[in-house]
Amino acid sequence: MDLGLKGRWALVCASSKGLGRGCAEALAAEGVNLVLNARGAEALEATAAALRQAHPGLEIRCVAGDISHPAVQAAALAAAPQIDILVNNAGGPPPGDFRDWEREHWLAALEANMLTPIALIKAVVDGMAARGFGRVVNITSGAVKAPIDTLGLSNGARSGLTGFVAGLARQARLAAANVTINNLLPGAFDTERLGKTMVASAERSGQPLEQVRQQRAQGIPARRFGTAAEFGAVCAMLCSAQAGYLTGQNILLDGGAYPGTF
Repeated sequence: MDLGLKGRWALVCASSKGLGRGCAEALAAEGVNLVLNARGAEALEATAAALRQAHPGLEIRCVAGDISHPAVQAAALAAAPQIDILVNNAGGPPPGDFRDWEREHWLAALEANMLTPIALIKAVVDGMAARGFGRVVNITSGAVKAPIDTLGLSNGARSGLTGFVAGLARQARLAAANVTINNLLPGAFDTERLGKTMVASAERSGQPLEQVRQQRAQGIPARRFGTAAEFGAVCAMLCSAQAGYLTGQNILLDGGAYPGTF
C-alpha cells in the first residue's frame, strides 16, 4: 500500500538507535524527508549516512543535542521547511523506589517525557492544521496500560502526556483539519536499552544472560521480542494518509503481553 507520504517532512526524536531509528527508516522507505535528532552526534550521523545511502533522493538532516533544551527544539524545527510528521521519543527515566526520589527527579522525568513532547506538539500542530495534514506519534510505554512498580517516574510522566493528548487530539480545530495525534506503547523490543536491562538482571540473579533473555521472551505470548523495524512500520501506518480517522488512541505493541480486554 502506498501510504501517501512521499515528499512530506518528519521530525523524529531520539532516532539514532532503537525504536526511533526504526520509525525513521520506515518513514524514509515511504519517501519522507527527515530531520533526525539524538544526543549523540556520532551515532546520529552514522544513522543519517545509512539512510542517505539507502534513499539517495531524500533530504536527511541532523540536529544533535538534548531535545528537552529549547535551543535544540528550535534548531530541529527550523531544519525543515515544515513539519508534517512529528515523532516524539525519549528514553525513560531510571527505575527505583519512589521513596528515594526527590523533586528534581520528578521534574527531570516530566521535562523529558511530558513537557518536551507537549512543547513540540504546540510548535507544529497549528501549522499542520493550516496546511490540512499533520501526524503526531508519541512513543510512550506499555507501562501506561500496565504500570510497573519500579518505573514510577515513567508511569507518572508518560501517563500525564497520555491524558493531555486525549483531550488535545479531540479538538475539532485539529481533528477536522486532518491532524491526528496518537500514542504508540511499546512492550519488550529487542533494542540496546532492553539489552542493558537484561544484562543488569543477569548480574543481579547470577543467571546466564541467554537464560534471562529466554525467560523474558517466554513470558510474552508471541514468545519473542519485537523488532525496531516492525515498530517503525506501525508508526508509518499511523502517519499515513489513510489514517486520518484514527486519533487520540493508545496503540499497544507488546506481542500480547498485556492481559486485559481494554
